[in-house]
Amino acid sequence: MKRFSFLLMLLLVSCFLFAQHVEPPASPPVKPAKPGEGIEWLSWEQAVAKMEKEPRLMMIDVYTDWCGWCKRMDATTMQSPSIIKIIQDKYYAVKMDAESRKDIVFRGRTYKFIAQGHRGYHELPAELLSGKMSYPTLVFLDQEFAIIQPLPGYQEAAGLEPILAYFGGGFYKNTPWETFSQSYKPLPKASN
Repeated sequence: MKRFSFLLMLLLVSCFLFAQHVEPPASPPVKPAKPGEGIEWLSWEQAVAKMEKEPRLMMIDVYTDWCGWCKRMDATTMQSPSIIKIIQDKYYAVKMDAESRKDIVFRGRTYKFIAQGHRGYHELPAELLSGKMSYPTLVFLDQEFAIIQPLPGYQEAAGLEPILAYFGGGFYKNTPWETFSQSYKPLPKASN
């Protein structure tokens, strides 16, 4: 019995020692965008200031510095010419670190970082995500800052493009997603 207990303990210890942490696949190399190309990422404050002058939809990319899938989405999906075009034409794009320690004042309220152990969270992204802190998450807001839809998880360009077009074109107001997605035609690929 002692031998069996010892072998069981040895097996458990070896499982813990050799357990692998699953990382997202390595991102392919990305050519740096030329000036004027790529998504113009704004801070929350910059987007709010632009909304006052020219209202449009807002797409918020909620991320953390340690999120591998966030980095992969930045390096792949957000480099797609069709994604860049739709975002630049229809949205103010905001990068929002869910663990930022910087206070944000919006509509008379100060949103702060809330420490929890070694990490913590920022109140504004937590409110935008209804407390469901998942990264990456894209949050779509209308011109009045009302949440249209959060979209959690890594998104491929081919799947994100119709979603951006659906919200960006205002179709979400009167066309069911199923109807829109069945008739959506992807943007033509840019020729080099």
